[in-house]
Amino acid sequence: MLVLVAPGQGAQTPGFLSAWLDFPGVRGALEAWSDAVGLDLIRYGTEADAEEIRDTAVAQPLLVAAGLASAYTLFDDPAELPRKVGAIAGHSVGEFTAASLAGVLPHEEAVRLVRTRGLAMAEAAAVTETGMAALLGGDPEVTVPHLEKLGLTPANINGAGQIVAAGTKEQLAALEADKPEGVRKVVALKVAGAFHTHHMAPAVDTLAKAAEALTPGDPQVSYVSNKDGRSVAAGTEVLDRLVGQVANPVRWDLCMETFKELGVTALIEVCPGGTLTGLAKRALPGVKTLALKSPADLDAARELIAEHA
Repeated sequence: MLVLVAPGQGAQTPGFLSAWLDFPGVRGALEAWSDAVGLDLIRYGTEADAEEIRDTAVAQPLLVAAGLASAYTLFDDPAELPRKVGAIAGHSVGEFTAASLAGVLPHEEAVRLVRTRGLAMAEAAAVTETGMAALLGGDPEVTVPHLEKLGLTPANINGAGQIVAAGTKEQLAALEADKPEGVRKVVALKVAGAFHTHHMAPAVDTLAKAAEALTPGDPQVSYVSNKDGRSVAAGTEVLDRLVGQVANPVRWDLCMETFKELGVTALIEVCPGGTLTGLAKRALPGVKTLALKSPADLDAARELIAEHA
């Protein structure tokens, strides 16, 4: 059984879209979505530097657009996706990519909503200087209480020995000086705020208002939610979860548990792939993984689809 996953913020790197633009349909789709959100996604994906694409309001629609465009290069006909993919999920903002690929929201609506999300989260992040850091190693039963003692939120529980802490700069500095037992390393992430925490509460309200105008469809693929790793069958519930997820922790560990229960045998991560396949290699032994980093990966990805769809 094939699972398709979409990465979250921090996966972007300067120029990561350059190699995709000559692939049929990609440039046209990116131009249309750029017009829809008032943002030159092609320039940001090909010419902008790391600091420009670190901006939350830019990074989020850029990642979703890239994920959508690259996913469809995998198939001769986009209608093949729901027939060949057994389950779909995204990490953080990647949930919007996954929801759109599953048929919950049209692509342009998804990119528009993500642009609203990014702007609202950037505004919320500007109130207090906050950030996020990945903790490598350690036992969650030890790490989580330690983070809470420091006033930090375990914003992403990713499995495979990785938890992401979020909070103020002062709280993160305290974490550097006082790591939980068993944690080998604390790595600051290239994000502009404490996402998936109470610091993002104002963004939830903004996103909820924008979502009121949308009519979601039910997912055509088993959609696995970050909230609790559960497969969600109703489009209205998917949309509600996308809104609330902004201020709630990402439980990617539970998503991977669900993949296992569903019988996953192969996992493909859409552009800019790498982060989620890395977690899957450690947490899902025996599952074949492939990250779509450039069009050079397409032949191998299609072979995987033919074998596991």
